[in-house]
Amino acid sequence: MSAIRLLVLGAVRQHGRAHGYQVRGDLEYWGAHEWSHAKPGSIYHALKQMAKQGLLLAHEIAPSTAGGPPRTEYEVTRQGTEEYFALLREALVTYDQRGDMKTAALGFMVDLPRAEAVELLKERSRRIEAWRASVTEHYVPEGGSAQLGHIGEIMNMWVHTADSEDAWTRGLVERLETGAYTFADEGEPFVGVLAEGEENPYATGERHPEDDR
Repeated sequence: MSAIRLLVLGAVRQHGRAHGYQVRGDLEYWGAHEWSHAKPGSIYHALKQMAKQGLLLAHEIAPSTAGGPPRTEYEVTRQGTEEYFALLREALVTYDQRGDMKTAALGFMVDLPRAEAVELLKERSRRIEAWRASVTEHYVPEGGSAQLGHIGEIMNMWVHTADSEDAWTRGLVERLETGAYTFADEGEPFVGVLAEGEENPYATGERHPEDDR
């Protein structure tokens, strides 16, 4: 799965229509350039690629009064919406993916109905438990991981990571079941995007040739 696709589709969807520089600004505002591969070149490439694939609809708008080339605004298509929710759902249940997919999924989980988000996270827990059981059954010797010398620390790390992921997932489920946050079936969820003209305190300041497109 690709975190950049989920991030870009989610960012465009939150605006309804957005040009590439707005998408870049949102992703930098969320710090995505620090915890994912959401760099300017990757963002602009993803926008163009997904427009070619029919996931985004590109609208060319008039140039600014200051001159320069016309900007392109993007809008998520029906196919793009289906892709977005498929990526989001898969990211929420898959425990062993890259950290950027998990982080992106958390940022957009409120786009789902609360009950569905809870069930997906419970499925995540079930998958973690099944994976942990397979590790302890097939890889850890009967006498414990110390039987393998320092190599046993690999198994210790796997089991500890699984336990930590499971504990965090169960805690999140509990918070959601007791009413935390606003989900799609409950009204307008929290949307952390920059208002038009609002200064981005987390902007990198790095210029890119596509910024004006």
